[in-house]
Amino acid sequence: MGDEAERRRLLTARRRLDPAVDDAAPGGAPGLISIPPPGNEPVVGVIDTQFSTNVYFRDWVEYHRLVDPAITLTEKDYQHGTEVTSIIVDGPAGNPGREDGCGRFRVRHFGVGYASPMSSFALMKMVRDIVRTNTDIRVWNISLGSREEIRDFFISPEGALLDALQAEFNVIFIVAGTNKPATGSDLPMKIGAPADSINAITVNATDLAGNPASYTRTGPVLHYFTKPDVACFGGDGLRPETKVQICSGQGARFVSGTSYAAPWITRKIAYMIHVLGFSRETAKALLIDSAEGWVPENSRNTAELGHGVVPAHIGSIISCEPSEIRFVIQGKVLNYRTFRHDLPVPRDKFNRFNWNMRATLCYFPPCLREQGVDYTLTELGLRFGRIMENGEIEQPSSLGNAGEKISEKTARRSDGKWNNTKVIKKIISKGLKNYRDLYGFGVISNNRLKPLRENALPFSIVVTLRNRDGQNRIADFMQMYQANGWFVEQVDHVSLENMSRIASEELEFS
Repeated sequence: MGDEAERRRLLTARRRLDPAVDDAAPGGAPGLISIPPPGNEPVVGVIDTQFSTNVYFRDWVEYHRLVDPAITLTEKDYQHGTEVTSIIVDGPAGNPGREDGCGRFRVRHFGVGYASPMSSFALMKMVRDIVRTNTDIRVWNISLGSREEIRDFFISPEGALLDALQAEFNVIFIVAGTNKPATGSDLPMKIGAPADSINAITVNATDLAGNPASYTRTGPVLHYFTKPDVACFGGDGLRPETKVQICSGQGARFVSGTSYAAPWITRKIAYMIHVLGFSRETAKALLIDSAEGWVPENSRNTAELGHGVVPAHIGSIISCEPSEIRFVIQGKVLNYRTFRHDLPVPRDKFNRFNWNMRATLCYFPPCLREQGVDYTLTELGLRFGRIMENGEIEQPSSLGNAGEKISEKTARRSDGKWNNTKVIKKIISKGLKNYRDLYGFGVISNNRLKPLRENALPFSIVVTLRNRDGQNRIADFMQMYQANGWFVEQVDHVSLENMSRIASEELEFS
């Protein structure tokens, strides 16, 4: 009886996701999933295996087969790519428990491979040509990866290529963290290329409880760079309810893997960039800040989860609790030091700063593979905190305090030196003394090969303050900033989404 009930549940799920399934088949009342025709929704790029047009969302996908026409493809060659694209287009349709509030996306799908292993050199050439000839696409998903482990002292050629393309074309890649072989051992295994791309967002998978999946591979990269960046539900276990439901040319399937975790992050990044209009630096900083949460430092398995597990819904990424204040500082580094000392923060009735604080800095540094472990060429150190009596910002820089000598090993391991993501977190047990009524932030730049970059380097800092008394102080915060000459604008993602939809409508003139 249990097997029959499960068969009916799977058939019902398949019927929802595959219009080719016969409605008269046993297993429940007919009811095909409905999807409207595509409009001017944002376009996301997918580089994967081939795409099957025998799916309900085929009109949402622009498919380009890039393998030799002389090669005969099998049904299996279309499976993985179609499954990944199904999540990006309409993932919540088959996974209502994973509703993310991001809507639907159109996909430009490039079929570069097939189920069997392919030449890394050929893949790199195709990826380079694809990105260079599709400059309108800003968010790319790659759920392909090497079975081999990354090397200790060099970035892979594939990872370096993604970094070069991101620097040249102002795009962002979301990359699957790769999986352990099904027959592999229980010993740790490093991630595989191109998941070692420093500037890309590398995504590992978790189970339903947020624990690293059984097939998880680990970072860091070049000993010090945090990889993966974040983790997301990718399914684990034997039961269908512990996996991700996707749509392929053969109907619905329940799957697990980092390949099916990365597309959920791709949807979030695409929403923030295309719908809300954020820069890639801000979108990445918001994503990582949401994953960090208020978990104390050194209490997370960074090698497997990176900065943490990303919330399922986009609202939890771009919004905050009533007792919290979240704001974004954007800028470009032109000089060695970029400082502001005039950030007013509300104080309590005892004139203290009664806030827990978290600040996340993201930037996309230029990279050079020939430098080995000195791969990133620009370092941005972050300071954020109270202005002290001497006029300095209290938070030590990731480059160390002025005049202080620290070892390179300490600077890298403890302060994240040369890492392109910095997180400062301060959780207090009592209110902090007020010295000059203000907070401040500073960004200190350092370059390996040149004293200054030829072009300014954009950065974004996401700051989250949590009131220890649970009070809502956002009105006070905005009033204080406006009084100090700052332009303050609240992010209303519902209004921005409506504006984006209206702006993308096509007008017909009679």
